[in-house]
Amino acid sequence: MDEKVLRSLIKWPNVPDCYGWLALDRRGQWRMRDEFAQQNGLPGQVIEHSALKEFITRNYACDNAGRYFFQNGPQRVFITITSTPWIARIIPGEDALKIITQCQTEINPSSALSDENGNIYIAGSMKQSIYKDLTAQQFETAECPGIALLHDHDLNQFSELAKLREQACSFGGSWNWQGKQLGLDPILSEELSKYFGFIKDPKPL
Repeated sequence: MDEKVLRSLIKWPNVPDCYGWLALDRRGQWRMRDEFAQQNGLPGQVIEHSALKEFITRNYACDNAGRYFFQNGPQRVFITITSTPWIARIIPGEDALKIITQCQTEINPSSALSDENGNIYIAGSMKQSIYKDLTAQQFETAECPGIALLHDHDLNQFSELAKLREQACSFGGSWNWQGKQLGLDPILSEELSKYFGFIKDPKPL
């Protein structure tokens, strides 16, 4: 979280929250959703401005209710999540492959899940900013469990790591990561948000 953002929260603590105007799509892109997009169920315009994208990723956080938001100075912009709060990519590291989120943080995977649509999700721990104290406007950065949709461009690479067995409406099995065999289990896509404790379409509490 940017220091100037934290300072602005202290200076202007009662700025109204914003809902519905920012979304995270299934490819890890931030999308601006104006009133027309919201009213017509459209995905919105992809944000291309590099500095703005970096600002959003540095100030991406969640609260204790499982609502994810972008802290835009003193204003909290809650994010509509298309799939999961994190989108994962498999990328080469100096010595081995890494799994990186759209915020450029590394995931330490513990397992994977597959749904009825063939999507793969990586479950594991990652650094997250969590809004802890409503009174003091306090954020805590901690290694927390989470779930990330694997980018569809990396499905072929994941399949090379996996040993699959077909199950009802999905696939199970295991996959090799850094010399360890991790589980690959089926899940229904509609169960993800409840199981991993995030809210896809945040509303005021």
